[in-house]
Amino acid sequence: MDRDKFFNSLWEQYISVTPQARKIQTLFSSRGETVLNDHVAFRTFNKIGFDLDTLAASFTNIGYQIFDSYEFPEKHLRAYALGVPTELELPRIFISELLCEKLSHSAQVIIENLTKNPRPDSEFSVESLLGTYPFRRPTFEQYSIVADESEYAAWLITMGYQANHFTLSVNALQSLKSIQDVVALLQHNEHELNTVGGVIKGTPESLLVQASTIADTITFEFADGIKKRVPSCFYEFAQRNKDEHGTLFQGFIPNNANAIFESTNRK
Repeated sequence: MDRDKFFNSLWEQYISVTPQARKIQTLFSSRGETVLNDHVAFRTFNKIGFDLDTLAASFTNIGYQIFDSYEFPEKHLRAYALGVPTELELPRIFISELLCEKLSHSAQVIIENLTKNPRPDSEFSVESLLGTYPFRRPTFEQYSIVADESEYAAWLITMGYQANHFTLSVNALQSLKSIQDVVALLQHNEHELNTVGGVIKGTPESLLVQASTIADTITFEFADGIKKRVPSCFYEFAQRNKDEHGTLFQGFIPNNANAIFESTNRK
Protein backbone atom coordinates (compact mmCIF):
# COMPACT_ATOMS: atom_id res chain seq x y z
CA MET A 1 0.00 0.00 0.00
CA ASP A 2 1.39 3.40 -0.94
CA ARG A 3 1.45 6.34 1.44
CA ASP A 4 -1.45 8.30 -0.07
CA LYS A 5 -3.73 5.28 -0.12
CA PHE A 6 -2.82 4.46 3.47
CA PHE A 7 -3.63 7.94 4.82
CA ASN A 8 -6.81 8.22 2.76
CA SER A 9 -8.04 4.85 4.03
CA LEU A 10 -6.99 5.73 7.57
CA TRP A 11 -8.95 9.01 7.45
CA GLU A 12 -12.11 7.31 6.15
CA GLN A 13 -11.95 4.71 8.90
CA TYR A 14 -11.26 7.39 11.52
CA ILE A 15 -14.22 9.61 10.62
CA SER A 16 -16.51 6.56 10.65
CA VAL A 17 -16.08 6.44 14.46
CA THR A 18 -15.29 10.15 14.95
CA PRO A 19 -18.12 12.16 13.38
CA GLN A 20 -16.85 15.35 15.02
CA ALA A 21 -13.73 15.17 12.81
CA ARG A 22 -15.75 15.44 9.61
CA LYS A 23 -17.72 18.37 11.09
CA ILE A 24 -14.53 20.13 12.17
CA GLN A 25 -12.88 19.67 8.79
CA THR A 26 -16.03 20.99 7.10
CA LEU A 27 -16.00 23.98 9.46
CA PHE A 28 -12.45 24.89 8.48
CA SER A 29 -12.98 24.19 4.80
CA SER A 30 -16.03 26.51 4.81
CA ARG A 31 -13.65 29.31 5.76
CA GLY A 32 -11.54 28.58 2.68
CA GLU A 33 -8.87 26.76 4.64
CA THR A 34 -6.86 23.83 3.30
CA VAL A 35 -6.72 21.38 6.20
CA LEU A 36 -3.33 19.70 6.56
CA ASN A 37 -2.51 16.93 8.99
CA ASP A 38 0.33 17.49 11.47
CA HIS A 39 0.44 13.93 12.80
CA VAL A 40 -1.51 10.74 13.45
CA ALA A 41 -1.28 8.73 16.67
CA PHE A 42 -1.63 5.01 17.40
CA ARG A 43 -1.65 2.95 20.61
CA THR A 44 -0.47 -0.56 21.44
CA PHE A 45 0.70 -2.94 24.20
CA ASN A 46 4.27 -4.08 24.86
CA LYS A 47 3.30 -7.64 24.00
CA ILE A 48 5.07 -9.82 21.44
CA GLY A 49 3.36 -9.32 18.11
CA PHE A 50 1.80 -6.05 19.27
CA ASP A 51 4.80 -4.11 20.60
CA LEU A 52 6.01 -0.63 19.72
CA ASP A 53 8.90 -1.84 17.57
CA THR A 54 6.61 -4.10 15.54
CA LEU A 55 4.29 -1.19 14.77
CA ALA A 56 7.17 1.18 14.01
CA ALA A 57 8.78 -1.32 11.63
CA SER A 58 5.58 -1.54 9.60
CA PHE A 59 6.00 2.10 8.57
CA THR A 60 9.40 1.57 6.96
CA ASN A 61 7.70 0.29 3.80
CA ILE A 62 6.10 3.71 3.28
CA GLY A 63 9.30 5.62 3.99
CA TYR A 64 9.02 6.45 7.70
CA GLN A 65 11.86 6.34 10.22
CA ILE A 66 12.01 6.83 13.99
CA PHE A 67 13.49 10.24 14.86
CA ASP A 68 12.76 10.55 18.59
CA SER A 69 11.54 8.59 21.61
CA TYR A 70 9.68 9.54 24.80
CA GLU A 71 8.71 8.14 28.19
CA PHE A 72 5.60 8.78 30.25
CA PRO A 73 6.22 7.19 33.68
CA GLU A 74 2.99 8.49 35.17
CA LYS A 75 0.92 6.66 32.55
CA HIS A 76 3.31 3.70 32.13
CA LEU A 77 3.93 4.49 28.47
CA ARG A 78 6.77 4.92 26.05
CA ALA A 79 6.55 6.26 22.51
CA TYR A 80 8.29 6.87 19.18
CA ALA A 81 7.98 9.77 16.78
CA LEU A 82 8.39 8.88 13.10
CA GLY A 83 8.77 10.96 9.99
CA VAL A 84 9.95 10.85 6.40
CA PRO A 85 13.40 12.51 6.44
CA THR A 86 13.22 13.83 2.88
CA GLU A 87 9.62 15.11 3.11
CA LEU A 88 9.07 16.96 6.37
CA GLU A 89 5.70 18.27 5.21
CA LEU A 90 4.23 14.75 5.42
CA PRO A 91 2.27 13.86 8.57
CA ARG A 92 4.39 12.69 11.46
CA ILE A 93 3.48 9.43 13.19
CA PHE A 94 3.28 9.11 16.98
CA ILE A 95 3.12 5.55 18.34
CA SER A 96 2.90 4.76 22.04
CA GLU A 97 2.79 1.48 23.98
CA LEU A 98 1.59 0.54 27.44
CA LEU A 99 4.16 -1.11 29.73
CA CYS A 100 1.78 -3.76 31.01
CA GLU A 101 4.11 -4.96 33.77
CA LYS A 102 3.57 -1.63 35.53
CA LEU A 103 -0.10 -2.44 36.16
CA SER A 104 -1.56 -4.60 38.93
CA HIS A 105 -1.42 -8.38 38.65
CA SER A 106 -5.17 -8.59 37.94
CA ALA A 107 -4.96 -6.05 35.10
CA GLN A 108 -1.91 -7.81 33.68
CA VAL A 109 -3.71 -11.17 33.64
CA ILE A 110 -6.68 -9.66 31.79
CA ILE A 111 -4.49 -8.00 29.15
CA GLU A 112 -2.44 -11.18 28.77
CA ASN A 113 -5.59 -13.21 28.11
CA LEU A 114 -6.97 -10.66 25.65
CA THR A 115 -3.72 -10.52 23.64
CA LYS A 116 -2.97 -14.27 23.61
CA ASN A 117 -2.30 -15.91 20.28
CA PRO A 118 -2.49 -12.93 17.92
CA ARG A 119 -4.48 -13.71 14.81
CA PRO A 120 -2.26 -15.65 12.40
CA ASP A 121 -2.15 -12.84 9.89
CA SER A 122 0.79 -12.55 7.56
CA GLU A 123 3.56 -10.17 8.55
CA PHE A 124 2.30 -7.08 10.40
CA SER A 125 1.91 -4.14 8.00
CA VAL A 126 0.42 -0.67 7.98
CA GLU A 127 -2.78 -2.22 6.63
CA SER A 128 -3.15 -3.81 10.09
CA LEU A 129 -3.72 -0.30 11.49
CA LEU A 130 -6.75 0.46 9.35
CA GLY A 131 -9.39 -0.48 11.89
CA THR A 132 -8.55 -4.09 12.73
CA TYR A 133 -9.45 -5.67 16.06
CA PRO A 134 -6.77 -8.27 16.86
CA PHE A 135 -7.70 -8.89 20.52
CA ARG A 136 -10.17 -11.11 22.28
CA ARG A 137 -13.17 -9.09 23.42
CA PRO A 138 -13.21 -8.27 27.14
CA THR A 139 -16.19 -8.75 29.39
CA PHE A 140 -17.58 -5.52 30.82
CA GLU A 141 -16.10 -6.44 34.22
CA GLN A 142 -12.65 -6.95 32.67
CA TYR A 143 -12.96 -3.64 30.86
CA SER A 144 -13.92 -1.85 34.08
CA ILE A 145 -10.99 -3.34 36.02
CA VAL A 146 -8.52 -2.32 33.33
CA ALA A 147 -10.06 1.13 32.83
CA ASP A 148 -9.82 1.96 36.53
CA GLU A 149 -6.04 1.51 36.24
CA SER A 150 -5.39 2.67 32.69
CA GLU A 151 -7.86 4.56 30.52
CA TYR A 152 -5.28 4.15 27.75
CA ALA A 153 -5.53 0.35 27.98
CA ALA A 154 -9.33 0.47 28.17
CA TRP A 155 -9.44 2.42 24.92
CA LEU A 156 -7.13 -0.06 23.21
CA ILE A 157 -9.03 -3.21 24.22
CA THR A 158 -12.24 -1.78 22.79
CA MET A 159 -11.01 0.16 19.74
CA GLY A 160 -8.14 -2.04 18.57
CA TYR A 161 -5.83 -0.83 15.81
CA GLN A 162 -6.88 2.43 14.23
CA ALA A 163 -5.89 6.07 14.41
CA ASN A 164 -6.37 7.30 17.96
CA HIS A 165 -6.45 10.84 16.57
CA PHE A 166 -5.58 13.01 13.61
CA THR A 167 -4.09 16.46 14.20
CA LEU A 168 -4.90 19.64 12.31
CA SER A 169 -1.83 21.78 11.54
CA VAL A 170 -2.49 25.31 12.78
CA ASN A 171 0.65 26.45 10.93
CA ALA A 172 -1.05 25.70 7.59
CA LEU A 173 -4.08 27.91 8.28
CA GLN A 174 -4.49 31.31 6.63
CA SER A 175 -7.46 33.01 8.29
CA LEU A 176 -6.64 31.83 11.82
CA LYS A 177 -3.24 32.95 13.03
CA SER A 178 -2.90 31.10 16.33
CA ILE A 179 -4.14 28.15 18.32
CA GLN A 180 -6.04 30.65 20.47
CA ASP A 181 -8.03 31.61 17.35
CA VAL A 182 -8.64 27.91 16.61
CA VAL A 183 -9.86 27.23 20.15
CA ALA A 184 -12.20 30.25 20.02
CA LEU A 185 -13.72 28.99 16.75
CA LEU A 186 -14.20 25.47 18.14
CA GLN A 187 -15.80 26.76 21.33
CA HIS A 188 -18.08 29.07 19.36
CA ASN A 189 -19.26 25.99 17.44
CA GLU A 190 -19.77 24.06 20.69
CA HIS A 191 -17.06 21.43 20.31
CA GLU A 192 -16.11 20.00 23.70
CA LEU A 193 -12.42 20.46 24.45
CA ASN A 194 -10.02 18.64 26.75
CA THR A 195 -9.34 20.93 29.74
CA VAL A 196 -6.68 18.77 31.46
CA GLY A 197 -3.67 21.00 31.97
CA GLY A 198 -5.65 23.86 30.46
CA VAL A 199 -7.49 23.99 27.15
CA ILE A 200 -4.25 25.12 25.48
CA LYS A 201 -1.30 22.89 26.36
CA GLY A 202 2.28 24.06 26.09
CA THR A 203 3.79 27.47 25.46
CA PRO A 204 5.46 29.15 22.48
CA GLU A 205 8.77 28.77 24.33
CA SER A 206 8.33 24.96 24.39
CA LEU A 207 7.99 25.17 20.57
CA LEU A 208 4.76 23.15 20.44
CA VAL A 209 1.32 24.36 21.53
CA GLN A 210 -1.64 21.97 21.35
CA ALA A 211 -5.34 21.52 22.08
CA SER A 212 -7.71 18.60 21.60
CA THR A 213 -11.36 17.72 21.67
CA ILE A 214 -12.98 15.12 23.90
CA ALA A 215 -13.43 11.78 22.12
CA ASP A 216 -16.69 10.77 20.52
CA THR A 217 -18.28 7.52 21.70
CA ILE A 218 -19.41 4.30 20.05
CA THR A 219 -21.47 1.35 21.25
CA PHE A 220 -19.27 -1.64 22.06
CA GLU A 221 -20.61 -5.13 22.71
CA PHE A 222 -18.57 -6.89 25.40
CA ALA A 223 -17.89 -10.63 25.47
CA ASP A 224 -20.68 -11.15 28.01
CA GLY A 225 -23.26 -9.48 25.75
CA ILE A 226 -23.38 -6.18 27.63
CA LYS A 227 -23.49 -3.12 25.37
CA LYS A 228 -22.08 0.20 26.53
CA ARG A 229 -20.97 3.48 25.03
CA VAL A 230 -17.17 3.76 25.13
CA PRO A 231 -14.79 6.53 24.01
CA SER A 232 -13.72 6.34 20.37
CA CYS A 233 -11.40 8.97 18.88
CA PHE A 234 -10.78 12.71 19.03
CA TYR A 235 -9.27 15.55 17.00
CA GLU A 236 -6.13 17.45 17.94
CA PHE A 237 -4.72 20.84 16.90
CA ALA A 238 -1.02 21.70 16.89
CA GLN A 239 0.96 24.86 16.32
CA ARG A 240 4.71 24.45 15.90
CA ASN A 241 7.30 27.18 16.44
CA LYS A 242 10.87 27.68 15.27
CA ASP A 243 13.87 27.24 17.52
CA GLU A 244 16.71 29.73 17.98
CA HIS A 245 18.25 28.51 14.71
CA GLY A 246 15.08 29.13 12.74
CA THR A 247 14.24 25.43 12.41
CA LEU A 248 10.63 24.37 12.86
CA PHE A 249 10.24 21.99 15.81
CA GLN A 250 9.34 18.49 14.62
CA GLY A 251 8.98 16.50 17.83
CA PHE A 252 6.57 16.22 20.73
CA ILE A 253 6.39 17.53 24.32
CA PRO A 254 5.73 14.85 26.98
CA ASN A 255 3.86 17.22 29.32
CA ASN A 256 1.47 18.14 26.51
CA ALA A 257 1.02 14.52 25.45
CA ASN A 258 0.29 13.43 29.02
CA ALA A 259 -2.74 15.72 29.04
CA ILE A 260 -3.83 14.89 25.50
CA PHE A 261 -3.88 11.13 26.29
CA GLU A 262 -6.83 11.94 28.58
CA SER A 263 -9.03 12.95 25.65
CA THR A 264 -10.22 9.33 25.55
CA ASN A 265 -10.96 9.02 29.26
CA ARG A 266 -14.45 7.91 30.27
CA LYS A 267 -16.62 10.80 31.35
